[in-house]
Amino acid sequence: MLIYVHVPFCRTRCRYCAFFSSPLGRGVDPAASPAVTAYADTLFLELAHWGDRLGGSEVESVFFGGGTPSLLPPRLVGLILERIGKYFHLAPRAEITLEANPESLRGGHRAAQYLTAGVNRLSLGVQSMDETMLRVLGRSHKAADSLHSVFLAREAGFANISVDLMWGLPGQSVRQWLQTLKDVLRMNPEHVSAYGLTLEPGTELEREVEEGRLRLPEERDQNIMFMEGAALLEQNGYLHYEVSNFARMGFQCRHNTGYWEGEDYLGLGPSATSTIAGRRWTNPAGQNAWDTRVRQRTLGSEVEELTLRTRALELMMLRLRTARGLRMQAYRELTGRDFLRDHKRMVQALHENGLIRIRNGYLRLTRSGMLVSNAILSNLFARADEVLRQGVPSGKTSAALAGEEKTLPQAQAGEGPEVVGVRWPRADTV
Repeated sequence: MLIYVHVPFCRTRCRYCAFFSSPLGRGVDPAASPAVTAYADTLFLELAHWGDRLGGSEVESVFFGGGTPSLLPPRLVGLILERIGKYFHLAPRAEITLEANPESLRGGHRAAQYLTAGVNRLSLGVQSMDETMLRVLGRSHKAADSLHSVFLAREAGFANISVDLMWGLPGQSVRQWLQTLKDVLRMNPEHVSAYGLTLEPGTELEREVEEGRLRLPEERDQNIMFMEGAALLEQNGYLHYEVSNFARMGFQCRHNTGYWEGEDYLGLGPSATSTIAGRRWTNPAGQNAWDTRVRQRTLGSEVEELTLRTRALELMMLRLRTARGLRMQAYRELTGRDFLRDHKRMVQALHENGLIRIRNGYLRLTRSGMLVSNAILSNLFARADEVLRQGVPSGKTSAALAGEEKTLPQAQAGEGPEVVGVRWPRADTV
């Protein structure tokens, strides 16, 4: 099992952020904040609640996300991990990740204190090494803070550091993005997450782009950012193991990999989601509403039972984001259907355009396919939703294509709906 702890506090709200968070304001000491104290009290009660119901389960990873988890005092992080260890079986080599903003590690020996508390992996929200881009995003740190935070973490003894970056930012050039990557490579992190900007509804950044005050890079420039950025990271020893994630050998994020592989996870804190034994629920977003639910012991009372259809769609969505791809036998075992037969025309179109590869029973996206993964998954979802509603196994197996990569046969007329609405870019034109 995985445990996610949502920490809803931040200094100020970034201009692109749509996650639930409560800005504490500049100059407020989190250790003396009544809101942080109330959060900790409720979190301990929530842990006790789930300890009664799920106690003894082995926990492979704990991830403190937010918000800005590094606003929590190291002593409090240590107490939370201590309680987790009390109610659950924390695996001896469990991955314990703390998200941190670079400026939050300044002063004293904070990084060393987190390490002592039990954190063994830092995920630094660098986002960019360009001062102009940091201002566009509304980040409160400078590029120098990112360099200093990595130095402090290394000096403290951290051997597993991840850096979060964003590309496709308003006004960003290809050169600026590649320079940020080169600057980060000099930090020598074990892991890099590189996310294309998504304009979330209701955020300041979305509003300014909609009003024309900011402009996103041209689509071709964004394509180049993804392709050349991924190539640069791989040239420097980072495996491209998921659409937006790169790691040195042995340093893939075990927590996120658990999500993609469908492991059970328990979410703690306001707005956190849990999925356990085919059932899913989400905590209330507001801290007061979450506190009320915890004290009434009604957590998880509004549960979604994951249907076969939902589980099959999520299997496709999550596995196709990874470099390994979708094991087609897993699709058959879950649904009783043959993936290649269900999606013959679409798979053929994707294959012919260099967007997928099929080898050893796995269907995976190529790098060009990863670039347009949202469009591919959207179309697959629509077709999969249609065939899964039929609920009848589709006969012929995909075993013939489980070995070496093969060229797919031409689809015959009348064998299923055409793929429409998307023009797949050819790999050699991206």
